[in-house]
Amino acid sequence: MQLSWKDIPTVAPANDLLDIVLNRTQRKTPTVIRPGFKITRIRAFYMRKVKFTGEGFVEKFDDIIKGFPNINDVHPFHRDLMDTLYEKNHYKISLAAVSRAKSLVEQVARDYIRLLKFGQSLFQCKQLKRAALGRMATIVKKLKDPLAYLEQVRQHIGRLPSIDPNTRTLLICGYPNVGKSSFLRCITKADVEVQPYAFTTKSLYVGHFDYKYLRFQAIDTPGILDRPTEEMNNIEMQSIYAIAHLRSCVLYFMDISEQCGFTIEAQVKLFHSIKPLFANKSVMVVINKTDIIRPEDLDEERATLLKSIYETPGVEVMTSSCHLEENVMEVRNKACEKLLASRIENKLKSQARINNVLNKIHVAQPQARDDIQRTPFIPDSVKNNKRYDPEDPNRRKLAREIEAENGGAGVFNINLKDKYLLEDDEWKNDVMPEILDGKNVYDFLDPEIAAKLQALEEEEERLEAEGFYNSDDEEETFEGFEADEVDDIKSKANWIRNRQKTMIAEARNRKSLKNKAIMPRSKLSKSFGKMEEHMATLGHDMTSLQDKQSMAARKNRYVESGADVVFGDQEGAASINANGTKLRQSDRLLDGVADGSMRSKADRIQKLQRRERNRMARQGESDRHESVSLLKHLFSGKRGVGKTDFR
Repeated sequence: MQLSWKDIPTVAPANDLLDIVLNRTQRKTPTVIRPGFKITRIRAFYMRKVKFTGEGFVEKFDDIIKGFPNINDVHPFHRDLMDTLYEKNHYKISLAAVSRAKSLVEQVARDYIRLLKFGQSLFQCKQLKRAALGRMATIVKKLKDPLAYLEQVRQHIGRLPSIDPNTRTLLICGYPNVGKSSFLRCITKADVEVQPYAFTTKSLYVGHFDYKYLRFQAIDTPGILDRPTEEMNNIEMQSIYAIAHLRSCVLYFMDISEQCGFTIEAQVKLFHSIKPLFANKSVMVVINKTDIIRPEDLDEERATLLKSIYETPGVEVMTSSCHLEENVMEVRNKACEKLLASRIENKLKSQARINNVLNKIHVAQPQARDDIQRTPFIPDSVKNNKRYDPEDPNRRKLAREIEAENGGAGVFNINLKDKYLLEDDEWKNDVMPEILDGKNVYDFLDPEIAAKLQALEEEEERLEAEGFYNSDDEEETFEGFEADEVDDIKSKANWIRNRQKTMIAEARNRKSLKNKAIMPRSKLSKSFGKMEEHMATLGHDMTSLQDKQSMAARKNRYVESGADVVFGDQEGAASINANGTKLRQSDRLLDGVADGSMRSKADRIQKLQRRERNRMARQGESDRHESVSLLKHLFSGKRGVGKTDFR
């Protein structure tokens, strides 16, 4: 819930708003346009001007509308307070005028942009732009009075105190000049003006203080006169709305010395007239200025008037003196206690809140299989346990006492094993058994483990010597083979296994290389033999490539052996192959493609790829190029003193 409105943007006057938006349009948009430009460029130039100006006005109007609070969405106290201070209908009409101006500006911008799309010349587009900006300026100028009113509201609403309607609140009310502001200065640090005349306080003042680690707010209200609400002014109505809407403890101040200028009878009458506003609130009557006269010193007639307040149910009367600061803090503390008690009582009255808590509480009951009453079981050791008495010399020792006997905090270290339940108490501080493979070694410990292990080893040696562990599978497998054949089979089997492991390792290496961001070029190289195999599997005839490879191999051998053989065109000699025939010159147009259809398809893809680059390479509006705008021989130099009609 928003409690203060100090961040509302400044509302500029109508003429200033025009200057701001139009100057911004002039600075932020291009300013040079010439008749020689394309008509599409001229239209875009003026459409940008109109659209930018409209958006500038809409942005300013949006800030105003969103900055001010919606009077229908705020708390009833703030709504009635704003109605009293600013007149609710006038406030709504002003914001509605701004909202209407925003929609009109948007409509004007939209209509003229649509017209500019069909502009035929620079002059026509310029006139449409002038008409659009002129209509926007007329709309803004008509907002002169609403904008001035909203600026005054902004300045005043930003100075209003932050009052939380739902927090713990002490509300100080009463006739003017009875000591309300003095009491607020005594219990808080609020700087409230205190003067010896009526209506010193003309608005609400808020102060804060702490009681029992809780933050309270105390509100000083303007004085109220005993008259109908229709005749009350705006100053008094602030107090009435605060009493009516705020959940608080009301402190009604009275001055029985009558130095405030109002009689006790009038003050009692005002209390009874505003008493309906105290419904569902805790009320205290504070008799102030007891340093001048006390209630016991009043005559019988005035004491009778006060007695009617004493007899009011739910009202407590206390005395205080702000001048001597006598009984001031007691009044504050008593009011805080009453407020806290009433808030707790209201929470308990809320049936929904109680049901919400009860729904979270569940008491499990055993299933009723028979009629046996199952009462809670309390062990006898607990029943017989004596209540701890610090004065009993035979009392049990507490951990705090043991700590003090053994050096105190920082020296004494508590024994965490003291409560272990073991067969022998001497085992409590033994070293814990070791853990192996998640199992407790102590569970498997045998006192005769060494003798049993020795016997087991002797038995294993005896069985191994008797051939108990020899396997007959190998003999059955190679039955019928000679020793050399068996060795050959085993060696081949080992080679197969090693070859399989090698292939698996190579596949894993290739996979790991492909998963890397950058693959080494050396790892991507393919041999000519693998290329031939791959192309052959695809159905291509590789005999011509094989002939070229064999010819290149022979050439390398001839060069290494020093033979006088010429390959290629040297000194005009024709290129010949190994058979003595002339080699065909390579055609770059058809190299790399199978036939003419594939070449045309490649050219078509190449043109499509070049299209976007060619488009981006054209001269645009943002290019730094200045063309000749005027004819130099006609518009340069000074003219003489003769006639100028030849132009």
